[in-house]
Order: sequence, then C-alpha cells, then structure tokens
Amino acid sequence: MTTDPTPRLRADARRNRDRIINTARTVFTERGTEVPMEEIAREAGVGVGTLYRRFPDRDSLIREVAVESFERLIADIREITEHQSDAWQTITELLDRATDLRTVARLTVLSPRAREILAADPTFDTAHNEFMRTLDGLIKRAQADGTMRSDVSTGDLGVIIAMLLQGVQVLPDPVRDMMPGRYIGLLLDGLRAGSTSELPGRAVRAEEVIFRHPEPEE
Repeated sequence: MTTDPTPRLRADARRNRDRIINTARTVFTERGTEVPMEEIAREAGVGVGTLYRRFPDRDSLIREVAVESFERLIADIREITEHQSDAWQTITELLDRATDLRTVARLTVLSPRAREILAADPTFDTAHNEFMRTLDGLIKRAQADGTMRSDVSTGDLGVIIAMLLQGVQVLPDPVRDMMPGRYIGLLLDGLRAGSTSELPGRAVRAEEVIFRHPEPEE
C-alpha cells in the first residue's frame, strides 16, 4: 500500500520556508540586509537552491520578512490585549518583546535598500498601516489615561529603537545581548507621564520616518 507523499512534501516545504524567514529576520536585524544569500541559506540549514526556489531574489526575501514581522507585531498586540486592557501596560509588554520591533526598525528606518523596496509594495503597506493605526491608538489611549507623556508620538519610538539597534552592533556579544532589555527599560521610564525633562522640538509622526506606499500619479 502506498501513501500520498504530497502532505509530507508540503510540510517539508513549509518548514524550510519558516527556517529561511526566521534566519533572515535575525540576520537582517543584527547584520543588515546585504548579508550574502548563501550565508542565509547555510545558517538556515537549507540548500541555496531551496532558498532561491522560495525567494528568487533578495528583494522578495526582504519583503516577506518585513510583512511577517509587522503581522507578528499585530498578533502580539492582540494577544496582549486579550489579558491586558491598560494601554500603558500593553505598550510595556510589546516593547519587552522587542525582536520584531528591532527588525522593522532595521528595514524601515536604517536600510535605504529595504525602504525603497517596501515603499512600492502594497502588501507591506497594508500590514504596516494596520500596525501603525493600532500602535497610534494605544499611545493616544495611554496619553489620555495620563500614564504616558503627551509630547511623544509613534515616530519617536521608531527612531529611538532604530538608534539603539544601530549603536550596539559593534559591541561584544554579551554586552549587545544585554542592551535591548536594559535600554527598553530606560526608554519606558522616559515615556512615562510625570517625567520632568522638557523635550526640544516636537513629537515625530510615524509617516515622517517610515516610507509609505506612494500615491498613484494623476
């Protein structure tokens, strides 16, 4: 008696895809988007041919990592809000899960190539817009509740996380691994209502630091 091999092959293909995406997410976040595709395949434990069958070029891999990272962030917010109604605590828990935030900061703020690719991709635009609307809503609720200072906005968070990511790349691994949690704690203290320091300038809107899908020309 023979069995249909298709389900197993589909499962194998899915596992390979997940390994590639997860590895690329880590590599892009920690080392930038120009790491050779062959190195990504090797670290993912798949053949180069397998990688290119799933993602024919670097641009397609960058797009998929970016879209999935935003979708994971949206899922995180939904999961947190299932047990947490307080907006400030939701933001705190989201920042504690900083891996995907660091990924989108890398791809949408620090990498000119990724910004150019994603600016023209409507699928990314949909995921990005949903996340930004959700995060903007959380920030406004926390500010209305009096738990978050009123002179910051979503764009400020994006820039701060990007600056943190860029600044720790040259540090030794043990120090670099410690930094996100430590400085997210400092960031949260600075965002909390009641901070006495007055910020220069104005709050930075998200659209000022993240490329959006361009409007069609008339």
